[in-house]
Amino acid sequence: MTSNDPLLQPYQLRHLTLKNRIMSTSHEPAYSEDGMPKERYRLYHVEKAKGGMALTMTAGSAIVSRDSPAAFGNLHAYDDAIVPWTAELAEACHEHDCKVMIQLTHLGRRTGWNKADWLPVLSASPVREAAHRTFPKTAEDWDLDRIVADYASAAQRMQAAGLDGIEFEAYGHLLDGFWSPVTNHRDDDYGGSLDNRLRFTWRVIDAVRAAVGPDFLVGIRMVADEDMDKGLSKQEGVEIARRLASSGKFDFLNIIRGHIDTDAALTGVIPIHGMPSSPHLDFAGEVRAATKFPVFHAARISDVATARHAIAAGKLDMVGMTRAHIADPHITRKVMAGEEHRIRPCVGATYCLDRIYEGGGALCIHNAATGREATIPHVISRTDGPLRNVAVVGAGAAGLEAARVLAERGHKVTVLEASSQAGGQVRLAAQNPRRRELIGIVDWRLAELERLGVEIRYDIWAGADDVLALDPDAVVIATGGLPQNPPLDAGDDLVTSSWDIIAGSVKPAENVLLYDDNGGHQGMTAAELIGKAGAKLELVTPERLFAPEIGGMNHVPYMEAFHRNGVKITINTRLQSVRREGNQLVATLSSDYAKGWSEERRVDQVVVEHGTLPLDDLYVELKPLSKNGGAIDYERLIHGGDIFPDKNPAGRFLLLRIGDAVQARNIHAAIYDGIRFGLRI
Repeated sequence: MTSNDPLLQPYQLRHLTLKNRIMSTSHEPAYSEDGMPKERYRLYHVEKAKGGMALTMTAGSAIVSRDSPAAFGNLHAYDDAIVPWTAELAEACHEHDCKVMIQLTHLGRRTGWNKADWLPVLSASPVREAAHRTFPKTAEDWDLDRIVADYASAAQRMQAAGLDGIEFEAYGHLLDGFWSPVTNHRDDDYGGSLDNRLRFTWRVIDAVRAAVGPDFLVGIRMVADEDMDKGLSKQEGVEIARRLASSGKFDFLNIIRGHIDTDAALTGVIPIHGMPSSPHLDFAGEVRAATKFPVFHAARISDVATARHAIAAGKLDMVGMTRAHIADPHITRKVMAGEEHRIRPCVGATYCLDRIYEGGGALCIHNAATGREATIPHVISRTDGPLRNVAVVGAGAAGLEAARVLAERGHKVTVLEASSQAGGQVRLAAQNPRRRELIGIVDWRLAELERLGVEIRYDIWAGADDVLALDPDAVVIATGGLPQNPPLDAGDDLVTSSWDIIAGSVKPAENVLLYDDNGGHQGMTAAELIGKAGAKLELVTPERLFAPEIGGMNHVPYMEAFHRNGVKITINTRLQSVRREGNQLVATLSSDYAKGWSEERRVDQVVVEHGTLPLDDLYVELKPLSKNGGAIDYERLIHGGDIFPDKNPAGRFLLLRIGDAVQARNIHAAIYDGIRFGLRI
């Protein structure tokens, strides 16, 4: 059936027909093994192909030279071994009529010398990159000669693998390191005028074209405005785009605006929640109008309406919804089926990218199947086993996900929730206005449970009798946890929980000390709200790395709030005790490093964050009545088989607990518990 939806119209890129206008731009999920796109990498991209997108861009970026060591799981495009792995990925995506390209780069200064082969990192000039703490050497003539050759041979490998094209990376890497006045201070033929600063780029594309011929598609993801003092200006950036477009050597431009050499700058290019959506879409449209050339773009285009507008208004030819597809790889399929309302929303948490930049693989905060396609399905199938009556106690993230999965499998599910609203700690986190999009995690699941006919009974503080009255075959305890105080020598009754501050049940005092030895969003959110309330605040932590559970991109808005509101940060310091003197509190601080050292702070309020303690009374009460005594066979959970050992033949039901009812963790862990256990009942 023909559709009038702009997103579903085909696009002709020279000889290549793209079946619609939706793509996933190049990014590195850090799923590689030995620098190769093996099974996990392949299945991740194939799932998006199954989901109906027209083009998936792999790698972010694949490295062409050994002196460009992987900074975050990059693929090794310089190694011949990559060809069969990439060919397997391309063939699997092509089966779903999804085209495949790869991004190639030399990282330049955006990596570290103490990785891989410990070769010197280089750039156009020896200008340090703060994000990777690199002092690069100046690229010499012989460096440029070999890197040009490396680009050409890498392109040949990708052509041999049967890919549909490649794109160069030119924002924050070596190629545009020559473009920018900030990073190019050369006085030779590669510095000074724009002609000279583009010389290396022309050498690379000419060598690549000589290697792969005129018909293999080659594009470039390029910065067209660094949006920084003394950086590449919009005027020069658009002029570069014009020159590349008119050269006859490139087939498309993928437009970026901003710079990425610090965490704060990176969030300007790739905004997180609380920041503007699609901030550079209009700019990309300006470049398209100026060049009259195929333009791709992605920067927090997370909803279908914005993507549709981008195409309908002629701003883009292909629209990248990259993080949105990490949250839901089946966006296009749902659009085609008239089920846009069922798209799992990207809530902008950017847990995915923070994990990559902190050295882990990309994981979506609320889609635990992403990156786990080999073991966790994105589309839940009906069970071929017995249908069960399941009671889920708790409607937080873990309980809602378990209920969703169990209902999709055909089980009858009843949810008991103590409060008058679902969401648990997710709803609490969303009390921060900047993070209110997190409520999408809850709202999407509530909509799915309504579709599936799941009953949620609110305002029930469930006891054993409430559960047994449902005559369940299985009981899932997802009761979460309650905030706990850190161990103190004295003053346990004088401190205020971070939860009370976030929920608004306790107002910040005039002079506050916040002690956080958890290092996650909870303490930081409380600190942000206290600071914005106008209080004088000192944030004290025993950690040597500030807020270690929060990645660099999410760190940015917290630090902005702290600096704007005068929040003082003290690390490597422990809260020992609290006592009352008059109408104030005296907090005694101590050191793990200097025994006997102490200082005191006289404040109006002491707020503490020490994670949660499982709310497990109901679980303990039900254990002797269950078949498995609450036990789980972890080996079978991981490798397959019945996960519930038969410990009590007289037991009435299977029993398990998930999420923070087990231990203090995070939203993703709760969601993962919900789906992987839900699949095994």
